[in-house]
Amino acid sequence: RMSRHARKLKDHDINPCVAETDATTKCMDDNNYNKDLCSDYFLKYKNCRKFWHGIMMQRKRNGVKPEMPPAEERKKILESMG
Repeated sequence: RMSRHARKLKDHDINPCVAETDATTKCMDDNNYNKDLCSDYFLKYKNCRKFWHGIMMQRKRNGVKPEMPPAEERKKILESMG
């Protein structure tokens, strides 16, 4: 059984970077936990977190709820950016 924290990490509405998290974990598993071989994955994850954190802070400043847009809305935001 997954912990509440683990479930949150897998929830696409809560965590906008599920795909990046999973890809990083898989890379680490596949490469015997050698971080150097997975630096691209870590960078993509870091950029994803940074991007969505910025969106969240902007929404918070503007009084938009929920502060983290749900998965469907995030998809539209990304599509509008090309």
